[in-house]
Order: sequence, then C-alpha cells, then structure tokens
Amino acid sequence: MTEECGMSGHATLWTSADAAAATGGRATAAWSATGVSIDTRTIEPGDLFVALTSARDGHDFVVDALAKGAAAALVSRVPDGLPDDAPLLVVDDVQRGLEALGRAGRARFTGRVVAVTGSVGKTSTKEMLRTLLGALGRVHAAEKSYNNHWGVPLTLARMPADADFAVIEIGMNAPGEIAPLSRLARPHVAVVTIVAPAHLAAFDDLSGIAHEKAAIFDGLEPGGTAVLRGDLEVSDVLRARAQEKAASVVDFGEAEGQAYRMLEARIGDDCTVVTGLAPGDKRLFKVMVPGRHFAVNAMGVLAVADALDLDPALAVTALGQWRAGAGRGAREVIHLDPVATDLSLELIDDAYNSNPASLAASLEVLAAARTRDGLGKKDRGRRIAYLGDMKELGATEGALHAGVADLPAMRDIDVVHCIGPLMRHLWEALPERKRGRCCDSAAEASTGLASELDAGDVVLVKGSQSVGLARVVDAIRKMGHAPAGGDL
Repeated sequence: MTEECGMSGHATLWTSADAAAATGGRATAAWSATGVSIDTRTIEPGDLFVALTSARDGHDFVVDALAKGAAAALVSRVPDGLPDDAPLLVVDDVQRGLEALGRAGRARFTGRVVAVTGSVGKTSTKEMLRTLLGALGRVHAAEKSYNNHWGVPLTLARMPADADFAVIEIGMNAPGEIAPLSRLARPHVAVVTIVAPAHLAAFDDLSGIAHEKAAIFDGLEPGGTAVLRGDLEVSDVLRARAQEKAASVVDFGEAEGQAYRMLEARIGDDCTVVTGLAPGDKRLFKVMVPGRHFAVNAMGVLAVADALDLDPALAVTALGQWRAGAGRGAREVIHLDPVATDLSLELIDDAYNSNPASLAASLEVLAAARTRDGLGKKDRGRRIAYLGDMKELGATEGALHAGVADLPAMRDIDVVHCIGPLMRHLWEALPERKRGRCCDSAAEASTGLASELDAGDVVLVKGSQSVGLARVVDAIRKMGHAPAGGDL
C-alpha cells in the first residue's frame, strides 16, 4: 500500500505538543494535524501549513490556509488579520523549523529508508521503488520531485511513523547540497543512478558532479548499503565514497563484472522486457514503459530489494506493475478522428526535464517506436521530436546541443523541431532533410501542430522544465477526439 505525501488519512501525524518539542517552537493553542502542506492551493483540512519564505512569503497565506481548514500554521511571526486564538506554531525560522520537524519524523520512523539520487532517472527510480515496495508493505514517498532543501524535510515531516518503507529522492543544483539532506534522511540503502552532464554550470567537470552525488552515502545508517552505477567514467569516485561510508557496496549497470548486470533489453511499443544477472541467478522481468535506461535502473531497484532482504520473485513481479508518469516518458494515443479510431498518433510525454544522457535515452526510445503507414495524409508514419533547450550545462552547452545530431538514434528519426536558443545549435547540425521548425519558445512551437503531425506518427516532446514544453504536450493532446462510444 502506498502512502502519498500529504495523504496520511485521518490519523494524527503531529500534535501541537509533539511539534513544539521537535522544533523548539511555541504553540498558541492545542491542535492536531493529519498532514503537512506548503501550498494553500492543494492544502487539505487538518494539514499543518508551513509558511515558507523562499519563493513567496507564506505568512501572507496563513489566513487563507486556516480558512480552508488547516489545523495550524508553522510561522516565524504572527501574521496580520488573525484572531487571538488562531492555532499557530511560532518558531525562529520556518525553514529550520521544517527541517527540525523532518528530523523528528525520521527519528520516530520504524521502517526502512531508501534514498535515491542521480543526474538522470532519480524520480523514475523512486517511482519504481514505490511500486515495488508498495506491493510488499506500506510505503511512503513524495508524489512529486520534492528533492531539495525544503522537499526532503517536507517528505520526512509527512512520514507516518508506522510505514514499512520510505523512499526519499535527493537532488542538487550546487555543491554541498546532498550530504546534509542525506544526513537528515538517514537511509538504510542509498542509490546513485547515473552521473551525467547536468548542472555543469555549477561544477568544473563530471568528476565534480560525481563527488556531489556520492555524498548521498554520507548519511547512511550503520550497516547501510550503497547501490551505485558501476560502469561509468566516474564510477571510481562513487565507489571510493561508498566504501568509506557503507557496510556493503553493490554495483549495477550493463558492463561485465557488475553485480546486477542488464544482459538484454527488448524494447517494445509499451514495455521493455529485461534479462538481467543478479548474484546467483538470472532475473527475467518487464517494466511497462519502453527504454533501455529504465531497464538498467530497474536492475538497481532489484539490488535495493535484495539489500532489504525482500523476496526476489515477488520483487520482479511487483516491478512489472510500474508505469512512467506524466512528463517522464508516459505514452498515450491521441485520436485525431472521433469515429475512425485508427486515425491516431502516439505521444511520448517526456517534457519534465532534459540533459544529454536523458535526451539520448529518450531518442533511443523514439527510434525504436513502431509507426503505422497508410493512415493519414502522408504515405507513412514518421518519428518526430520536439526538443527544448537543456539548461545548466556551462561553457560546453553549445557543443553538447550540437552533438545530439551525431547520436545513433538520429538515423531513425524523421523530423526534429528545435525549441529555444540553445537548440539552434542542434538545428544547424542536423541534415536539412531532418530539420523541422526552429522556434524561440514553446508558445511558438505549440502553434501549427495540425499541419506538422499526422495519423501513424510517433511524437516525442522533451526539454528542460523551464522551457515549458508541457505547453506543446497540451497542444498535441488538444488535437485529439474521444473515440466513438468513449467518455467525453
């Protein structure tokens, strides 16, 4: 059973006395909270509202939060407009108060904790673990990528004390961010999926990124296990830190010698069938999304399951239930005609994030996709990509974008539309026959799609989140019609 962040049912998560003891704060009244929220748009009755000030000053929304049924608000000052008996927890600093609440949530937790980081695949790996562990017990994990300085303590503060497992995603944008978050989470198993060019603007080179990712091992509990991708250029950096901090070190990947090695990945239209080698036996399983990168990370997930001493047969069965979420490679059929249901195209929504490694993996999925011929205005179905800028790549960003043109998968892709100033480097490096539009923005790219797409096509949309390619995804969806007899 999965325990979503902010979905702890009606059980009391924090009393005013417990929260005051955890934070050193002062409760203005007695209250009990069944959840924790930082956003009045999604707050649920009974939540403790945390008035963070990092983006906007949450104190400005306390009145609204309480009006919507919040049990109390965690504040550093009493906002204007509140009655004298308003339920508050007053602390010196709201961010530090949230961290203290997360620390106390972790201290009382009786289950096993897994922490995940990586340049690519940390969220999908977290979701694989959520699915697998949720089939074997009660699991708590953030429903979004809450992996930063407020997301990790928020996830811990929302954690039911009696869950069997927790999966904590840990990310970073700059040096020094991962270690304190890992020490807060105190995982029993820590995972690094892959180290790839991402956030290079904040690091000198790939080795610097590897050192930061390896810091996830700093928070391991005594007797903890480090699970790491062992066939990377910088795997030695990961392994050295792991050997220093972990009681046991397990590697996974595709190269010979990995303890958990992916031997074969057969990529279909809607799943990937994987043959892997684990200590002592082979593992045959599937994940319900196409992609070699998902298959490799699934081997890391099986390594986690073994480290937690879970039944291997149940683990591979449960893993086969996982599907990619929106914006992360999810595939859907867009019906272009309400009556002729075969007049459709397939959309691969991977618009949440992008860097060179994840883009290469997504293009490989597109290249392997099965198109359908003779359905639309074109004679044959095509593989089409809408690619947005990859951000935070530092001085080499132009070359990294242009280099996408040389990826083997590009041979089987028909048209590439480029969105953003950095993707112009790719557009200029492409052969003319593959060049689609070169647009300055997602808003521009989302117009005129009906003339570019046709029945039988398979369409990938991918870019860094700040480029806003979800707008292109939405525009493609709006081309669709419900099939006859379907729900409208």
